[in-house]
Amino acid sequence: MAKINIEIGAQIPEFETVTEEGVKFTLEELKGSPTILYFYPKDNTSGCTLEAKSLRDGKEELLRRGYKIVGVSPDSVKSHQNFCSKHELNFTLLADTEHSLLEALGVWQPKKMYGREYMGVVRTTLILDADARVTHIIEKVDTKDSYGQIIKLLDK
Repeated sequence: MAKINIEIGAQIPEFETVTEEGVKFTLEELKGSPTILYFYPKDNTSGCTLEAKSLRDGKEELLRRGYKIVGVSPDSVKSHQNFCSKHELNFTLLADTEHSLLEALGVWQPKKMYGREYMGVVRTTLILDADARVTHIIEKVDTKDSYGQIIKLLDK
């Protein structure tokens, strides 16, 4: 697996995509408060659902610490709406169907499953400051306890 294209201290590059509500979302929306920006492969799959529920359940504590949560996958707006509704997700999901942000950060990479090679999202969590600069990178995400993994990093 190749390394992602962003390092600690780097700013997220300019991008434009849409939220689960179909509203335009750009780099400017990441600025102003710290953000948990997480990249996941697919709505309504087991690992991605566990990760989203962990973040949903930890949202109040993250908000108390000043963080907002933004998830990114290549799924459509309609898929995100279904995912949010089915699992009562209470944060923004970005539909990066063109893979522009995923590719810019290097989380869209060749993967293998059952001997088949394909392009997909490498599950990654970035913790950003209020200027959308990376303060932490989690490349080995604990899907069952993503929230706890983030809190441990923030408490160091």
